[in-house]
Amino acid sequence: VQLQASGGGLAQPGGSLRLSCAAPRMILSTFWTQTWNWYRQAPGKQRELVAISSQGGTANYTDAVKGRFTISRDNRKKTVYLQMNSLKPEDTAVYYCNAWTANSDRWGQGTQVTVSS
Repeated sequence: VQLQASGGGLAQPGGSLRLSCAAPRMILSTFWTQTWNWYRQAPGKQRELVAISSQGGTANYTDAVKGRFTISRDNRKKTVYLQMNSLKPEDTAVYYCNAWTANSDRWGQGTQVTVSS
């Protein structure tokens, strides 16, 4: 099942972007049971977990993005979003969506986010 990530681009500091991760071929019941994650990897750094949306809908965030980023899911569209507000230059990275269960681990292609004036 392919995950399709989109929405990256160039933003100014303080600006906003919304990333999307679509799973159009995923069975809806499967979509519901995933833990959906957004990771990012900046140049020269390890990939880090940014946001988690658990199967029950609970969201968690790394401290660096708390209060600025929001993860959400649209079950009808089988799409997960990452709304990123108050962007900072240190948010610059390639962002990856991930669908995880104990038996599966699916990744989307990365989408580049660059925050610069």
